[in-house]
Amino acid sequence: MAHSLAVITGASSGIGATFARKLAAEYDLLLAARRKDRLEELATALKASYKTNVDIFVADLSNAAEVASLADKIAAEPRLGLLVNNAGFGTLGRFWEASLASQEQMHQLHVMATVRLTHAALRNMVPRNQGAVINVASVAGFVRSQGSVSYCATKSWMNIFSEGLFLELRGMGSRVTVQTLCPGFTYSEFHDTMAIQRDRLAGKALWLSAEQVVDASLAGLCNGGLYVIPGWRYRLLTAVISKLPSRMRLAVESARGKNRVDQGAKQ
Repeated sequence: MAHSLAVITGASSGIGATFARKLAAEYDLLLAARRKDRLEELATALKASYKTNVDIFVADLSNAAEVASLADKIAAEPRLGLLVNNAGFGTLGRFWEASLASQEQMHQLHVMATVRLTHAALRNMVPRNQGAVINVASVAGFVRSQGSVSYCATKSWMNIFSEGLFLELRGMGSRVTVQTLCPGFTYSEFHDTMAIQRDRLAGKALWLSAEQVVDASLAGLCNGGLYVIPGWRYRLLTAVISKLPSRMRLAVESARGKNRVDQGAKQ
């Protein structure tokens, strides 16, 4: 019997690659990312270990034409069982001092690629009444941070977008599910790419492994819940910060954001 297909974006490293490893035992995979060599290496390893079918899709998903090509592939796939919108990146520095091109690229990747791929996936899944979408957002979607304006804004959008989809699917009694995965600080290449010193961002107790994040996501998917926030500290943080009056929340966020701006100024 043919396996369902899981499509994972940003699959060449970090959380995306971990999703691929965790899902390979029960899904065929379509792995999408920019780095062909990394995708090929991962695909070869997974095929050897799990005897599953693994295809790669090399694309820059901040490029509308390349997103459209992947969306067409998703829409036409009769075995589509899961879409993981994981591709993403961060930048450093105050919004007006950072590159405008990088800010636009981030919005294209986090927002427009998520819109296009999710639309294609749900038009495929909903008529069949099966499947799931995981949108990898962030704890940053619940807070605002100096030096990370676009990142926080786009991840907040992902949370709200996922909430709306959750309500629509539940309102029609669909068995298709949507999850917004909101990890905190996670060991991966994400911070290496930005040349951030991890110890200046948070103590060791706040750092999670990609395995912890993905395990929490897949457990949450089985339970059908909307929000998955790995780690009790982050669940507590988001519960508290979301209940604060805006004036108090902004005071807290203002006090904690200086390190990120300082590191951005040194780049």
